[in-house]
Amino acid sequence: MAKTFDRPKALTDKPFHYCPGCTHGIVHRLVAEAIDALGIQEKTIGVAPVGCAVFAYDYFDVDMLEAAHGRAPAVATGIKRVKPENIVFTYQGDGDLASIGTAEIVHAANRGENITVIFINNAIYGMTGGQMAPTTLIGQVTTTSPYGRDPKVAGYPLHVSEMLATTMGAAYIERVSVHDVPNIKKAGKAIEKAFRNQIEGKGFSMIEVLSTCPTNWGMAPVDALGWLKDNMIPQYPLGVYRDKEEEAKAQ
Repeated sequence: MAKTFDRPKALTDKPFHYCPGCTHGIVHRLVAEAIDALGIQEKTIGVAPVGCAVFAYDYFDVDMLEAAHGRAPAVATGIKRVKPENIVFTYQGDGDLASIGTAEIVHAANRGENITVIFINNAIYGMTGGQMAPTTLIGQVTTTSPYGRDPKVAGYPLHVSEMLATTMGAAYIERVSVHDVPNIKKAGKAIEKAFRNQIEGKGFSMIEVLSTCPTNWGMAPVDALGWLKDNMIPQYPLGVYRDKEEEAKAQ
């Protein structure tokens, strides 16, 4: 019998620790598939965040380093500058990247560091108990916004892709989702392109992935997928926000 589906070579066989219905596992697979497709496993170095994906070094079968909370882009910058022949990526959640790590991600993008960033946006702090994140929606209930996020108190949801797309150094910024099969396929293509950009020396690439957190959203996994589609995508529209290559072609 022919094998039609298998584990990517760039993933270990260790079972994920993520909650049932969490879409981190899907994104991990997409990253690993991109690494396999491009044949870069032996020279890829990943930087794990602080957050739900803190154990990413157990799952990706590539060299991995652990960064302090929010500092993954700074660590990745150092690695890439010392070892420019390697492919370097960070994998970060919204609490890590969009909160404590805001300075690092903004300046890495603005400098045009030739790294690849995978940014998971699930609109909440996952590992630490479901607190409000910079990406939490207006009115969304969390443990630290029990009556819903109030912009008069906590400000507005932070649109990271739109913000980084304004920097001169950003080469490729795209927001995708993994709430259904067609969008998972699109996300996989975007992630592969982000890695290919680095191989070709085009500069900073970031893929923002809208993801679910059924546990801290207080929903069944299927309901969480629907909530993402109905609530997160209107707030965080999918699409390409910066692509220097396509912009150059259009001139």
